[in-house]
Amino acid sequence: MSKSIAIVGDRFMLPSVFAEHIRSACGNDVDIRTLEQPWPDEPMEHGYAGSKLDGLKEFMGQPDEIIDFIGDAELLVTHLAPISRSMLERLPTLKFIAVSRGGPVNIDMQAARDHDVLVVNTPGRNASAVAEFTIGAILAETRLIRSGHEALRGGEWRGDLYRADRTGRELGEMTVGIVGYGAIGSRVVKLLKAFGCKILVADPYVQLSAQDRNDGVEHVALGELLGRADVITLHARVTPETTRFIGREALARFKQGAFLINTARGPLVDYEALYDALASGHLGGAMLDTFAVEPVPADWPLLRLPNVTLTPHIAGASVRTVTVAAEQAAEEVRRFLAGEPPRNPC
Repeated sequence: MSKSIAIVGDRFMLPSVFAEHIRSACGNDVDIRTLEQPWPDEPMEHGYAGSKLDGLKEFMGQPDEIIDFIGDAELLVTHLAPISRSMLERLPTLKFIAVSRGGPVNIDMQAARDHDVLVVNTPGRNASAVAEFTIGAILAETRLIRSGHEALRGGEWRGDLYRADRTGRELGEMTVGIVGYGAIGSRVVKLLKAFGCKILVADPYVQLSAQDRNDGVEHVALGELLGRADVITLHARVTPETTRFIGREALARFKQGAFLINTARGPLVDYEALYDALASGHLGGAMLDTFAVEPVPADWPLLRLPNVTLTPHIAGASVRTVTVAAEQAAEEVRRFLAGEPPRNPC
């Protein structure tokens, strides 16, 4: 008897790609139905600003719509569709959920456990994409790429950016601090080595690899990293401990003229404090790809600062990210159907 699998994708995580990989991994003895949501052409609900659905974060779709689509399916593969406690109570046949994200923020995990629903995710799906983007973000700020671009588009030739007192510094002469040494942070370390910079890592929960230790990477406390680094890049998860932990006290410890890069999550930063640090000149600049509220308001003060580069949460967006996520999800589906233990249980 074929197993029923519901796939809820979108215009980034294409449901057709997931269906193709699941059929390749599991054969044709699966009954697959797909739903394509309109993200990113339409914004998702962003629970960090106050969730409207049982405390879930970053989701898209109305409960009734999602429940009707899932129906009697035993397996669900999703990117953004929410699964709350009240929804699970209306989905008695659902036994497995694969979330094509690094964290199941759109799933009520306690409710899933209570209903004996196995949840798996796809950790590291966008690690390569975000790490590469982070290097580009660092260079855009430290080498004045953004400043020169904006001026030239406005008809101004910024010859003064060649002045010794204004021009940028090379990474090889700087110290870069990486906060968070998971799949992304550790990959940023690997990429940075080619530039010859001094690398510091702050993460109290993991140890450096033997290779990184041998290559001179230092594992230090967060306070020491903040005071020594010329560039600080965030790669931590949002927890009660890390929410707004880059606030006034932390920013005051940054070196004069240091740069902040955030390609992780918006709630890590106190944006009022960051605005003051940038406007006062204490920080040389910042590059932000994620925000506490998305999309950002049109009148957001940081949009008006000249020493900030902003992008619309695209660090993890690459074609390869979709393929990696689909491969991981398909393997988890295969393992569940075969009665094998999952690789990435949540």
